[in-house]
Amino acid sequence: MSVRTLPLVFINLGGEMLYILDQRLQAQNTSEDNSEKVMNDIVGTMFNKAFMDELLKPQQLYSHRTLKTVLTRIAHASIMRLNPASMDRLYELMVMAFKYQVFLCPRPKDLLLISYNHIDTIREFVKDTPVVVNQVDETHRKIIEVYSSLSEGEFQLLRQTLLIFFQDMHVRVSLFLKIQVQNPNGRFALSTSGPVPHGTEVPGLIRTFDSKGREVRRSEFPTGGSYSSPIREGCFELHGDRIIRLGLNMYTVNHPEETHTSKAPSVKTDDTPNLLAKEELNLLARLMGSMKAENKPKAETGFRINLFTTDEEEEEAGASCGAEESLFGVINIQAMQDEQAATELARIAGQFAEQQEQPENPSGNKGDDLLAMMDDL
Repeated sequence: MSVRTLPLVFINLGGEMLYILDQRLQAQNTSEDNSEKVMNDIVGTMFNKAFMDELLKPQQLYSHRTLKTVLTRIAHASIMRLNPASMDRLYELMVMAFKYQVFLCPRPKDLLLISYNHIDTIREFVKDTPVVVNQVDETHRKIIEVYSSLSEGEFQLLRQTLLIFFQDMHVRVSLFLKIQVQNPNGRFALSTSGPVPHGTEVPGLIRTFDSKGREVRRSEFPTGGSYSSPIREGCFELHGDRIIRLGLNMYTVNHPEETHTSKAPSVKTDDTPNLLAKEELNLLARLMGSMKAENKPKAETGFRINLFTTDEEEEEAGASCGAEESLFGVINIQAMQDEQAATELARIAGQFAEQQEQPENPSGNKGDDLLAMMDDL
């Protein structure tokens, strides 16, 4: 059974990215014109018709490295720039926020309501640009068309796939630590109170039936929590009240510390070689050659967004990251126009090709169609 996980991942991670960037743009007193342009450019790229059509094709979920590279390209689709240390922090915040939402999702189907909350807020960011609003609406209609017919079992498979994908991410986020939904080891503390999912009953009651299906006895048992009746079901249409709050913007300009992260001390990096390394190297190489610089007006002046409190803190994080990469042998690839880097990646990919025979009926390298399309954006 193939469930399209990738579109929801991009929409939800992209939504969290826009929340964080909006908070930082305001915190750094970026002009309204520049802020509006950044939002319009990023949303326009993320909701590009060809890009979304490619994402909606059945395919395996990409690795964190590949997702981060694609999202970096999307973040740099405008005049704003993030250095590698800030991009690392941005990706960690995006992933941990979406992971928390998947954990708290009342029912697997409510993943759609979380996604629709992101889409609704993104639509509000670009409300003054009708062309981009139309892109968002068209993508929303496609998401409704593709996912509305899924069974409960398919939604459960989708949620389980996401939980497996996020299971090794335990980055501590200051906002989550402050409201005590995350433990110092980076794992979430889930509540045992509140409304139960729609369509279910409050736990604590045992009903006994006889052979004819008649209820003959009732008894109660302690649940260990304080549960309440379910609230009404959220709207799954293009517009409406989603009811659940998961997926809404949790960042404000008054709390810049909420974009702080730190690594959980017990987390270990998995350096096991990826069997799809060749495909992902091809993917990265082609990404580096995409989105031509001549498509951007030359008169525009770029500016930098810092996800740290000071430039010094950002530089220290970058140096620390570089030291860790040297220690563990990780290659740092910046998603910028760099022909030498692309050539080097192609050379490494060629070595994989020499060591590994191609299948007789290849189904296509993972992400190649997506990136071929991105070259024309």
